Amino acid sequence: MANYISSVSKISIEDQPFELVERKGVGHPDTICDAIAERASRYYSGYCFQHFGRVAHHWFDKVMLIGGEATIGFGKGEMIKPYIIIFAGKAAFAFGNQKIPVRDILYQAASEVLSEVLTDFDPTKNLEISLQIIDHCGPSRKNSRYRPMKLDDLLSLDDKKRISNDCNLLSGYAPLSKLEQMVLSCEKYINGTEFKQANPDTGWDVKVFGSRHEKNFKLLINLPFIAKYISSQSHYVQRKKEVTRQIHEHIYQTFHVIPDISVNPDGDRTDRPYLTVFGSVADTGDIGVVGRGNRINGLITPMRSMSIEAPAGKNPLDHTGKLYGVLAQRLAEEIYLSLKKPIEVHIFTSKAAPLHNPDEITVSIQNWAENQTEKLIVEQIIDSHINSVEGITKELIFKGITMW
Repeated sequence: MANYISSVSKISIEDQPFELVERKGVGHPDTICDAIAERASRYYSGYCFQHFGRVAHHWFDKVMLIGGEATIGFGKGEMIKPYIIIFAGKAAFAFGNQKIPVRDILYQAASEVLSEVLTDFDPTKNLEISLQIIDHCGPSRKNSRYRPMKLDDLLSLDDKKRISNDCNLLSGYAPLSKLEQMVLSCEKYINGTEFKQANPDTGWDVKVFGSRHEKNFKLLINLPFIAKYISSQSHYVQRKKEVTRQIHEHIYQTFHVIPDISVNPDGDRTDRPYLTVFGSVADTGDIGVVGRGNRINGLITPMRSMSIEAPAGKNPLDHTGKLYGVLAQRLAEEIYLSLKKPIEVHIFTSKAAPLHNPDEITVSIQNWAENQTEKLIVEQIIDSHINSVEGITKELIFKGITMW
């Protein structure tokens, strides 16, 4: 493993004249797919570990949500056609002669996520799943990869000899800028327990766009309302004003900034209210796919270094597109806490490289004096994390790591 630790001379994101950030909320179809895919991987891994002591190989990272159909009007909303969740990927359906209830596991993951992030969603009425999971093996793989027959066909979670399943390049950075923190905080506030209890007529498919021009902040927020709670156009306009006021208060109290906030501005231009049945555009046929939304830090940041990997649902045992994504972000955050300078981390690995020995780890420290003592601290942080990468696997399976 080659470590490259260097100083970079660049203008801080905070000092650049223009910045853009986005977050897709927990009820957005793409975020829903990420959550379902990762829940499916956790439940499948947990089942295997409970029954076999090890985890069978699997990929549930190709989840797609096909939205339903609804009739919606003031004071009413009803689903006509259900949501369809398509699971495409690979997995073992059995260990020896012991079947793994793949369909039941995937249905449980989908029904739980949808029930958690939508209002009054009933999976018995509103959910169908399509299982497109195969157990075929590639030409360089043994048949036992997806058709394990004995314990040695399954990887141990403590196996120090695990190798990377693919070539991957991952990135992480710290700290978040004020705008990034603002966008993340805004969505979490709107979809948080306190706000939802006070505003049960608001939906979950919240999308927040943030921009900054010099010191001027703007937030554009798409926020659906639950149709059965909104009685008229004037009621809709009144409710938009009220939630906008609450969001303003939250942002000011948290960041001491008074941004320009616009909620559902298209409705002001077209007189079309943003109404849904359950709180997502998936109610009316929109499509979601894994990997099209937030990165591991919860944001979409086109002005920053970010990986295009879609980690949710990937095998947590040896897919470095998942493991090193978490690792890169954690390295950046810990190094920043130690050096108090903006950090970028990039990890590159080739296929079959040992998990504890990726090809390259690059740490870029903004405007750093290349102090040797600090360099040693960075190297120690890297060594500590890379030598315990199996801990990320266990955390993914037994605790869960939010990657959206």
